[in-house]
Amino acid sequence: MSSSDNKLDILKLLNEEATAMTAQEIAKNLKSSVSDRTLRRWLEELTQEGIIIKSGRTRGTKYQAIIHQKSEKLKASNFSPKSLKILEKVSRPLFERDPKPYNSEWLESYRPNQTFYLSEAGRGELREKGSRELNHDPAGTYARQIYNRLLIDLSYNSSRLEGNTYSQLDTERLIISGNAATGKLDEEKVMILNHKEAIRYLVERAPQIEADKNSIYTLHYLLSDGLVEPQYAGKVRDHWVRITGSAYIPFDNPKLITQQLEKITQKAEQIDDPFEQSLFLLVHLSYLQAFTDVNKRTARLASNIPLVKRNLVPLSFNDIEREDYASALLAIYEYQEVELLLDLYQFSYKRTCLAYDSTSKAMGFDEVRIRFRSQRRELIREILLNQIHGTPLKKLIEKRSEGIPLEHRSRFIQNIHEDLKELDMSRIAGLGITEEELRAWQIQEG
Repeated sequence: MSSSDNKLDILKLLNEEATAMTAQEIAKNLKSSVSDRTLRRWLEELTQEGIIIKSGRTRGTKYQAIIHQKSEKLKASNFSPKSLKILEKVSRPLFERDPKPYNSEWLESYRPNQTFYLSEAGRGELREKGSRELNHDPAGTYARQIYNRLLIDLSYNSSRLEGNTYSQLDTERLIISGNAATGKLDEEKVMILNHKEAIRYLVERAPQIEADKNSIYTLHYLLSDGLVEPQYAGKVRDHWVRITGSAYIPFDNPKLITQQLEKITQKAEQIDDPFEQSLFLLVHLSYLQAFTDVNKRTARLASNIPLVKRNLVPLSFNDIEREDYASALLAIYEYQEVELLLDLYQFSYKRTCLAYDSTSKAMGFDEVRIRFRSQRRELIREILLNQIHGTPLKKLIEKRSEGIPLEHRSRFIQNIHEDLKELDMSRIAGLGITEEELRAWQIQEG
């Protein structure tokens, strides 16, 4: 009997036993005898291959099949029974899984607004959790309100899912102040800074951006710049790629890849529900693997396009374990099963909504201040340029406020007076006001 057959016997035994076993217990239950040294070598090889896990030390070391370890974790996280069954399939050793080429029929069978990955109840619940009463505001208004928090959370979590070792605090320091944590690989720093640029593009372009091919190319370019060879940043690959730990075989023909990407974006643009569109992009961009690298990152940011445009809470991929995410993608790659990723999407989105609710309350967001920012700053500029004070100042503010909806007018006027009171050089950036003009106004204002 070959060593691979013996290793398979070990794996079958561990798959049958839900609890972890010591090497001695494994030896007693194997059909054929094997020396302790050989058994431990095989166990170490299976561990390194990521098929089993070990815990404890020396004589107390125990081994357990990944399938049971993952199942326990998923049960604790309230994953659906269907997800657990799918997990069993993707947890089998790679040598037991047949090669799976890209399945074009899966995309073809999807009919926008007729086919749904998210149930009607699921879509309704996410809409209820993610709505922020900004439906009539310009696209991207809510994302701009939580911009710094979004930069940190999405950059951190998306990078973390790729194995980046920066902590959330490290990420915040890098994004906000530009200070990198010591002892970190340059590639990790670039990965996070690229996320910053891509998220900035997504938010700033919210009124114009669509889930089209060019947007996907741009997001990939911003995320991959400096991490892939220049000719592959923002362009489909012209070579074969291998998905580590998977039996999936993506397309290797650039013409077919481009055609399929066009079909994905065309179908996405037809989907009315923002959450269904978001999940569709996440699923099919991840599955296609259109680029030489940075595919999953591109899919995660692209999935936020419909959410940012509709002023819904963005998806920051909070609280998703890297191992669970990898399993969800394996289910898509090899079986076109979305249930695992669907569970993760819904779980994480609800967690993200809770986190941003807390952030908004802690920061005390002033919607009137945000909504009428341009009118407020233009009025302050007019006051300073014309050196207006006293009664004329009061009348001008009242006159300019007539263009503000009645329910927001008093708060708008209050914001104007607050800003005038707190004016200094740091607050006139972009107003076209000189330091001398500011000082002259302040002296007269007394």
